[in-house]
Amino acid sequence: MNNSIPLIRRASGITLARDNILSITESLSEPLFAVFALWIVAVVQEGQISPIYLFLSIVLFLLLYPGRGKVSLPLSKALQEILFTWVVLSSLLLLFASSTHYIYLFTKETIILWVILTPSLQILGLVALKFIAPFIIRLQGPMKCAVVAGVNEQSIALAMRLNGMNYKTTKIVGFFEDRSLERVAAETDIGVMQRGELDAPILGKIDDMAAYIKRHQTHMIYLSLPMSSHPRVLKLLDDLKDTTVSIYFIPDIFMKDLIQGRMDQIDDIPVVAVCETPFTGLNGMVKRVADFCFALAILILIMPVLVAIAIGVKLSSPGSIIFKQRRYGLDGREILVYKFRSMTVCEDGGQVKQATKNDQRVTKFGAFLRKTSLDELPQFINVLQGRMSVVGPRPHAVSHNEMYRKLIKGYMIRHKVKPGITGWAQINGLRGETETLDKMKSRIDYDLDYLRNWSPKLDMYIVLKTISVVLAGEKNAY
Repeated sequence: MNNSIPLIRRASGITLARDNILSITESLSEPLFAVFALWIVAVVQEGQISPIYLFLSIVLFLLLYPGRGKVSLPLSKALQEILFTWVVLSSLLLLFASSTHYIYLFTKETIILWVILTPSLQILGLVALKFIAPFIIRLQGPMKCAVVAGVNEQSIALAMRLNGMNYKTTKIVGFFEDRSLERVAAETDIGVMQRGELDAPILGKIDDMAAYIKRHQTHMIYLSLPMSSHPRVLKLLDDLKDTTVSIYFIPDIFMKDLIQGRMDQIDDIPVVAVCETPFTGLNGMVKRVADFCFALAILILIMPVLVAIAIGVKLSSPGSIIFKQRRYGLDGREILVYKFRSMTVCEDGGQVKQATKNDQRVTKFGAFLRKTSLDELPQFINVLQGRMSVVGPRPHAVSHNEMYRKLIKGYMIRHKVKPGITGWAQINGLRGETETLDKMKSRIDYDLDYLRNWSPKLDMYIVLKTISVVLAGEKNAY
C-alpha cells in the first residue's frame, strides 16, 4: 500500500516555505498552461474567447490547481504524470459533455486540437521551468540554514526531505537533543544518520541551541519535541526571544495518523485539526455537485441496461428485484443502500454472512451481476439522494460494522465521509469477501488513506481504474 501514496499525495518538499517562488510557480504553471491552451483553441477555431470557453477555463483551473510539483522529478516520470493526469481529466470531461450533449457545442477538430495542445503546452512549460528553476532559486537569496530541536521519526523525515530536494532553499545543518545517542538509537530509527546518508549531526543539548544560533547564522528552527516537554518548550522559546530566528513546530503526532490535519482558528484561538472530513466548505460543494451530475448522467445512459437487468433478476428466482440493506452512512447514521438482488435471500438482520466462493445463496444470474459489479448500479440512485458518493469507502452491513469497530482501531473514522459505489481499497484488490481480520484491516487502511489524500484528481483516477478493473473481471467478486 505504501507504494501507492506518492501517486496521489502532492509533493510537499518544496512547499515547506510559504515564500518559495518556485513552489508558487509550480502550483500555477500546470493549470495556467491548460487554460492558455484552451484560449489558443478558442481563438484559432472561433476567432474569439466566447463565454463558454471562459467558463471551461474556470473549471479547468479549479480541477488542476494546485499543480503537483514535478520540477524535481526525472523528466520521464514528470511526463508520465502530466499525460496520465490529462488523459484522466479529459476523458471524464468528454464523458460528461457527451452525456449532457454539451459536446455538440464544439466541432470535432476543436476537441482534437484541445486534447493534443493542452498536454503539449504543459510539457513545454515544465521543460522551461526546469531550465529556469536554478535562477528562480537564486532570486530568493542564499541558502537558509535550519536546526531541529529533538531527534525522532518526524524530525528525521523532515531533514531527509529538505536536504534531499534538488531545488532546495533550506538546509537542516543539525539537531539538538538531550538524550544520549545510545538512547536515541534505541527509541528512534536513526540509521540514516549513522550511515552518513543525512549530513546533519547532533550539535548539542537543547539548552545549547540559543547560544549556537547567536554564534552561527541560523534562519529557522523546527521544534520536534513531545507534548510532555511543555516546560522545556516554553524555556526554549524564552531563550530564543533574543534572536531573529523563525520558529516552526512539528507536532509529535506521526503524519500518517492525521486525517485532514490542518491549522484553524476559532476567534483568536489557534486549533489543530487531527481528524476531520475532507469535504468541508468548497470541497464539500465540489464533491456533491460532481456526484450529482455524474450519477444523473450515468443513470440516463444506462436506463436500458437497468431495465434488462431488472427483468433478468425477476426471471432468475422468486423475490424482489431490488435488495435493500441497512448500512452505516455519513457520521455513522443508518441508510438504506440499493442493489440488484443477486441471492435467493435478503439478509439484513443482526447476523449477515458475507458472500463466499461458490456460495449456494447466489443465483446464476446473480453471480454474473456480482462478477461484473452490475448489481451495484442502483446505488447511483443513492448518490442522487445524497446518501452515498460515487467514490468513497464501501459501506458494510450494520452487523459487520458493529463487529469490526470493536476489533479494528480507527474503523469508524471511515464514516466521516459518505460511503461510495467504488473506493480506493476496491481498486487495490480489496473487493469482495474479507474472510480474515488482516484483510479487513488492509481495507480500512486504504479507506483512511483516501480520507488523508482526497482530491478531485484522485476521485477521477479511482473511477477510471474501477472501469478497467470491472472490464478485466475481478477474481475476488463472487
